[in-house]
Amino acid sequence: MAKGDVPTQAEGEVPPWRWPEEQWRAIVDKVRAGRSLKPAEWKDGARVAVALSFDSDHESSTLRWGQRSPGKLSQGEYASRVGVPRIRKLLARHDIKASFFVPAVVAKLHPEEQRALAEDGHEIAIHGWIHERNSELTAEEERDLQMRAADTLEEIAGVRPVGLRTPSWDFTEHTVAITREMGLLYDSSLMGDDDPYEILEDGEPTGLVELPVEWVKDDAVYFNMDRFSALRPYAAPSAVLEVFKSEFDGAYQEQGLFLLTMHPHYIGHRSRMALLEELVQYIKSHKGVWFATHAEIARYCLDNCKDDG
Repeated sequence: MAKGDVPTQAEGEVPPWRWPEEQWRAIVDKVRAGRSLKPAEWKDGARVAVALSFDSDHESSTLRWGQRSPGKLSQGEYASRVGVPRIRKLLARHDIKASFFVPAVVAKLHPEEQRALAEDGHEIAIHGWIHERNSELTAEEERDLQMRAADTLEEIAGVRPVGLRTPSWDFTEHTVAITREMGLLYDSSLMGDDDPYEILEDGEPTGLVELPVEWVKDDAVYFNMDRFSALRPYAAPSAVLEVFKSEFDGAYQEQGLFLLTMHPHYIGHRSRMALLEELVQYIKSHKGVWFATHAEIARYCLDNCKDDG
């Protein structure tokens, strides 16, 4: 299921208002937020942790649908040709390490990009095979693609990935089991909190760290568009900057996590890179800020979280 899709009831299924309690409870309890993993304080006494992430969807945004349009593919090409180099320069200028979630097909198309990012000290993490829709896969297909994606990223970038962000945040009832089987450290696809937490499966702790995402902290919802429909949600960079600053302010006040999801083919344009530059400068104007990769934050949370019980 793609971001924003609304599921429909299959023909012949019993409607939810007729479900017995054990049915809807089992669905709700399959994957839930467990104990908070928010530490009493962040590394070196920092007040807030800042995790900048980039979903390098590139050409997979077109290929995932089985489409062949050179026009749409060129938008993905822009991400690698222009967007990522601009992002690398900004991160280097501010001495920030970030996390890049990369579909395996994108890594195969742009292997030097992944190697360069890894050499810069950035994290390369799993983002599916071809940005597939997990909810349309069997458990066996999802497992195969996720495992092959990890192998591909390790082969190309030279480092075994420890984290997952499911394509379009399409997290299925099988994803936790697959992720645990792979021995991954964290996921960043769910939205149960603002701050890190441990994932529960069927009511049991899994040991998996969740670094939560949210649409309000994702550039795609402000800058995406569909050229063949009336949907034109382009937002002024200044308006998006206002939202992102407010989200950071809240995290700073609550001494929590500020995690931002961006896409090189959206944020990589000139006007939007100016937005990101101003946001980073604003964040750095505050005392006690820890910029870190998702993997660094997940490990720190496991090692330093408050034990509630």
